Amino acid sequence: MGIKIHPTAEVQTSQIGEGTLIWQNCVVLAKAIIGCNCNINFNVFIENDVIIGDNVTIKPGVQIWDGLRIGNNVFIGPNATFTNDLVPRSKHYPESFAVTNILEGASIGANATIIAGITIGKYAMIGAGSVITKDVPPFTLWYGNPAKHKGYITRGGKILSLNLVCKEGKEYKLINNEPVLND
Repeated sequence: MGIKIHPTAEVQTSQIGEGTLIWQNCVVLAKAIIGCNCNINFNVFIENDVIIGDNVTIKPGVQIWDGLRIGNNVFIGPNATFTNDLVPRSKHYPESFAVTNILEGASIGANATIIAGITIGKYAMIGAGSVITKDVPPFTLWYGNPAKHKGYITRGGKILSLNLVCKEGKEYKLINNEPVLND
């Protein structure tokens, strides 16, 4: 299967898993780690202190800054924005950048902003244009500015109300923070 890197991309790292595609005009710095079967779309920038899991999709116009840890099967929508310094100043750098964790299966909508140092839980979904200012529990749906908890989401992507009911009227319950159909 191999790794495919577009000729216009500048990729300095050799730590890229099999099956990964890196599209036009991307820049990937030397210490970044990228897993297998990832899809790094057009015009993405990836810094050094970054770990990206397997089967991750990063849509165009995203910058992945030092301190980001992205789990397996994560989706990052176009122009999503991450920060890594809570008090940025020109030419003044912190001793270390804040670590932000995007856990397995999470989805981040287009143009969402993720503030430094938080964790987005497994399979959580962040709506387009949202501003995330605090940790997001697993299997929850958040949107708005600032984003608020608006519901739940199943592993398979079914959206549930805050009362754990889907639009078809089926009721769910939480088992280990994961919504499952209430039999």
